[in-house]
Amino acid sequence: MGTDQNPKSAQNENVAPATALAYLDPKYWDERFSKEEHYEWFKDYSHFRHLILPLLKPDSSVLELGSGNSKLSEELYNDGITDITCIDLSAVAVEKMQRRLRLKGMKDVGICICCINSSFLLLFITWKDVLFVDGGDPWNPQPSTRAKVTAVLEGVHRVLKKDGIFVSITFGQPHFRRPLFNAPEFTWSFECSTFGDGFHYFLYTLCKGRRLPSDKGEGERFDEPSVCLLQDELEGEDYMFRTDVDELNC
Repeated sequence: MGTDQNPKSAQNENVAPATALAYLDPKYWDERFSKEEHYEWFKDYSHFRHLILPLLKPDSSVLELGSGNSKLSEELYNDGITDITCIDLSAVAVEKMQRRLRLKGMKDVGICICCINSSFLLLFITWKDVLFVDGGDPWNPQPSTRAKVTAVLEGVHRVLKKDGIFVSITFGQPHFRRPLFNAPEFTWSFECSTFGDGFHYFLYTLCKGRRLPSDKGEGERFDEPSVCLLQDELEGEDYMFRTDVDELNC
């Protein structure tokens, strides 16, 4: 998600890592969240709100996995969705978000650092690109990377209710992500939308229990074109998450 704070400002405050591999270190995130109040990686909610609202009802139960210091839960709350749970591995992020939402009167939003055993109708994840920073070839990620991503997706699939919806926002293009989403153990359908001006971000919508026999699985390559980046997109820290830099045809 892009940000309403200047990415360069975040870097000036020494929150950006020296290398992308630092994103895999939990200590990095604690240190970062202790300094940084708010950051959105793939644009803010206003840019993809039109894609999300049709999926939601007032009584929808929503899980934001890896909420960090995003304001997504606040925006959903303001749109009438109050059954929200946010989780993050960083105790610093959790504590700061709890304090921020209490000050705004959003006391019924659940925020925790824990494993989830409940079931949800809608689940958001915006940080999964972090898992690919050491992935190697985007067409054939390293076994350790595939194992990490698969473990996350298995957890997501488990906590979704029947007919629940998984929303993943990412830089990763369909020809890289679809084989992972369409592993045989998952029953969800696959749909891809884009948003953004000039440069497009990808929003994947996966509906549990609705997979079609015709859905392609692993081992197949896809021919969607690469996306060109505008110069202002190259300057943001979020560009470090792209796994297909060598594929750009700008």
